[in-house]
Amino acid sequence: MENRQSVLTFAAGCSRLPLSVLLQAQKDLLDYRGIGVGVLEMNHRSPEFTEILHAAKANLSDLLQIPENYKILFLQGGGSGQFSAVPFNLIGLKEAKCVDFVVTGAWSTEAAKEAEKFGKVRIVNPEQDKYTKIPDPNSWDVSPDSSYLYYCANDSINGVEFHFIPDCKETVLITDMSSNFLSKPLDVSRFGVIFAAAQKNLGCAGVTVVLVREDLLGFALNGCPLVFDYKLQADCLYNTPPCYSVYIMRLVLDWIKSNGGLEAMEQNNVAKSKQLYNVIEDSNEFYVCPVDVKCRSRMNVVFRIGGTNGNDVLEQTFLDQAAKMGMNSLKGHRLVGGICASLYNAVTLEETQKLAKFMISFMKDHHSGASH
Repeated sequence: MENRQSVLTFAAGCSRLPLSVLLQAQKDLLDYRGIGVGVLEMNHRSPEFTEILHAAKANLSDLLQIPENYKILFLQGGGSGQFSAVPFNLIGLKEAKCVDFVVTGAWSTEAAKEAEKFGKVRIVNPEQDKYTKIPDPNSWDVSPDSSYLYYCANDSINGVEFHFIPDCKETVLITDMSSNFLSKPLDVSRFGVIFAAAQKNLGCAGVTVVLVREDLLGFALNGCPLVFDYKLQADCLYNTPPCYSVYIMRLVLDWIKSNGGLEAMEQNNVAKSKQLYNVIEDSNEFYVCPVDVKCRSRMNVVFRIGGTNGNDVLEQTFLDQAAKMGMNSLKGHRLVGGICASLYNAVTLEETQKLAKFMISFMKDHHSGASH
């Protein structure tokens, strides 16, 4: 316990979990509520797991005020599995089998590549050399013949986040919210499908939440794997679910509800991200965030040290010194380099302030050696 108090993780995933969740999970590991069986050993059709499953869905529905005409699915395969599942289920909504993508980062790029296996993919926004902004929606070329419009609400690699819901008129809207789901209130009714892998704000890896509007069920392509068929999964508990991951998610949802709900999560996340962005903006370009101010992520704060292109020596020194102070997992993704501080719900304001103070101290010690 002492080590946990002194070590902070800012990982992009798997993310930090609330201490109260871990303590409850520890208690239930060997004996869940006195039944003599731990959660890991629990029959997935037992009354005890059925209660866990129903409670998780009820909590999620309550937090998001999910309309009654949506199904809540807890699936396996991660967010990347949904890159295939979405076109499998929905590209056939219209005869043209054409889909539109807004590409603003690494994850929407990967999703678009996967969708090409199932039909025609159109990138509707102007091409970008680097993913540092969200092009004006008025410049998007959305086709009325497309089965859906797809975007990634927050890119954990590039640090670009949508702070608005695109208006796609009559086109079905699909979003990957893996890295900002439950970080703020959300109007679910604007979407045909929302999916989110759990290991950011929902719990541990292994389960992916899919919210799908009922009128979109039953359009799966021939050859769609049964585990990816939304209608089958909505109709019955087709295969053994990721029981322990669902259990952890239930505890995290309890924690969110008991800590003020999504409004409180958003307030905390705004305050946390401002702590770091203020340091960056006041650093006279010692720290540089390449992302346009209007779409900087509250979840994943990316920046370079020592100028726009970064100074490899300074950045490694930063990582080494941060680790000695108990602040881990700050290295940016291999595709973009630099530093990435992920501030998911369970990361506290106090922990973020500790990182901000370290950034200020590091800048004072190394500013003269930076290359601009």
